[in-house]
Amino acid sequence: MPNTESPAGAPAGEPPTLHASAARLMANGVRESVTGPPTAALSALVQAAALLEPDGRAALLPDSPAALAALTAVHCGELEIAERVLHRALGAGVGGPLMARRHRLLQAWILMVRGEIHAAGERLATVTLDGRPLESRDHLFAAAIRMGIGRRNSDLGALKRGWGQALEAVVRHPVDLFTLLPLGELAIAGARLGDLARLEPYLHQGRALLDRLDNPPLWSVPLHWSGLHAAILTGEPTIADEHVAALLAAAGHSRYAAVVAAAAESWVEVLRGVVDPTRVEAAARGLHDTGLCWDGARLAGQAAIRTADRRAMTTLLECARALQGRPSGGQSGQTPTTGASTARVAGPTQHGLSDREYEVAELVLAGLTYREIGDRLFISAKTVEHHVARMRNRLNCANRTELLALLRTLVADRASDTAGQPWPQRATR
Repeated sequence: MPNTESPAGAPAGEPPTLHASAARLMANGVRESVTGPPTAALSALVQAAALLEPDGRAALLPDSPAALAALTAVHCGELEIAERVLHRALGAGVGGPLMARRHRLLQAWILMVRGEIHAAGERLATVTLDGRPLESRDHLFAAAIRMGIGRRNSDLGALKRGWGQALEAVVRHPVDLFTLLPLGELAIAGARLGDLARLEPYLHQGRALLDRLDNPPLWSVPLHWSGLHAAILTGEPTIADEHVAALLAAAGHSRYAAVVAAAAESWVEVLRGVVDPTRVEAAARGLHDTGLCWDGARLAGQAAIRTADRRAMTTLLECARALQGRPSGGQSGQTPTTGASTARVAGPTQHGLSDREYEVAELVLAGLTYREIGDRLFISAKTVEHHVARMRNRLNCANRTELLALLRTLVADRASDTAGQPWPQRATR
């Protein structure tokens, strides 16, 4: 017997169409994302996406419910749900070619934050194969993904080349809830380039929008996370502390918010010279488990280069390697132990890389040959080879691929603290 109830609470007398029901569920989902728990928002949006799958190409809605569901899922750390929703939407052709590009962009975003950088780049390339211009929101996401890939590859040249296009993309689309994610990524890139001020008016608009909505955690937490890392790159401890405080205040909203808050607190402790390997590893693995795989590996790597405790450094480097998907340098199934749980850093660590080794590492990552690096640094190719071998031995890497992956983390971390000195302790009131 067919179900005669009006779907999604359709008003009496209104035809209970799938499209009308999907539109209502979308509206309910967006409202719940601002006023309710993330599970309610995600449930409504996933249901809206599912309603359109049988007749996806004929759907004409203000936005793709699959895209909104995936975006909401990304904002609360449910990347697997986002991936499944996008996969089904693409398979069903929901929204036709226009929305297919948006769905692929979100797939590329997920691959990027997972640390699958090459795959993210390949997915991004499929979006522009036909040569047609992107809709303004999609253009903004594409620009942010390009900058995010460049940042994660420690490719300063790519960041410089893409910055102008990224700023153009920001100008083309008004700031709204659905663009806070790429705006946050661009804020970190702008900080890395020393040009964050040009993005600040748009970040101000985003913060003002969240203030008007009473700072809903689902939307505000990722922006504070990005703001924290921008503040780290610009060397502003007070602003970083403000973002950490906001994240801690929102920690009870969801598992994702709690994980990010714990990681943020641990991160600033590391920057202040206090490295608790047990706490750092727990925070890094928490980030990894919520889909922020690259961030998790970076936290472990940054802590490793800031501790003067050899055993703690080994533990944290093993953690960074594992979170990057690399095999452990030690015996299978064993975890290195540490001595004292906390080590305080006093200047550059004796077990980190030397200034010359960092120079070599940056040029190796840029793709130069040993001879080209030697010409650049006025040393022989044999000396360059010796530096690389010593770095590989010191970092306990099994092969060159593993060494390059770890060097990307270490070089990126050093860029955020060129002075090499711990941050000042928090001011007490």
